[in-house]
Amino acid sequence: MPVGSITRGTTNTNRLRRVDRWIAVHPALRRAADPLVVDLGYGASGVTAFELAARLRRVRSDVEVLGLEIDPARVRTATEQLAAVRAGGTPFPADLPVSFGVGGFEVPTQAGRRPAVIRAFNVLRQYDEASVHDAWSRLRERLAPGGLVVEGTCDELGRISSWVGLEASGPVTFSISLRLRDLDAPSIVAERLPKALIHRNVPGEPVHALLADLDRAWRVHAPQSVYGPSQRFIRVAETLKADGWPVHADARRWRLGELTLDWPAVAPN
Repeated sequence: MPVGSITRGTTNTNRLRRVDRWIAVHPALRRAADPLVVDLGYGASGVTAFELAARLRRVRSDVEVLGLEIDPARVRTATEQLAAVRAGGTPFPADLPVSFGVGGFEVPTQAGRRPAVIRAFNVLRQYDEASVHDAWSRLRERLAPGGLVVEGTCDELGRISSWVGLEASGPVTFSISLRLRDLDAPSIVAERLPKALIHRNVPGEPVHALLADLDRAWRVHAPQSVYGPSQRFIRVAETLKADGWPVHADARRWRLGELTLDWPAVAPN
């Protein structure tokens, strides 16, 4: 039996673009011997799996995407959508490397293949915080050597996202990605933190300190706005790194409104 509970299934075209482009450059995908990617809990429509395959195929022509849902009705809907893709009746290529099946946190795959990447987005958000550890453990056990679980959440339009990157050994990174245009404060991501962190945004917790420092640096570098919001966010990232936060140094990602840190810096107390 599939492990997990049926969630609301809310989805939107282009909602997961921010996390998809992060996965596309990650070594877990680039170096995978078998680039199988699982879209776990894709929701009421298979569109996020189609988009994921289209984006990742640009960097791995041999990628395969498997969409898994607990609800058989959603699998039937996605399979019908896939038939339309195969018939050439959608903007997606007819040969898009996507399939769908019934499954949950046990991540069933054909012939027992182990995924290089498991993307579980907007899934655990609807669970209790106490469920996170077991869910993470199940997903990590299914990974191929060198594989990655990407677990997180985003708003309905994909303008505010955050996620945890987990390897077989446990969580290793925490990322946020924000639409910088018209951004008032980076701490808006507090509304879309992963389940492991969303209830920890209180004084005394590391993630609360991170968001406070982000907002402070955003205000300090307001004059950089004359050069555009990307330049302002780059300066924010540089400031955080100089202040001792373990920010991954990649100005190309910062320019996109994306920031990745080592997980221990924000792990709950």
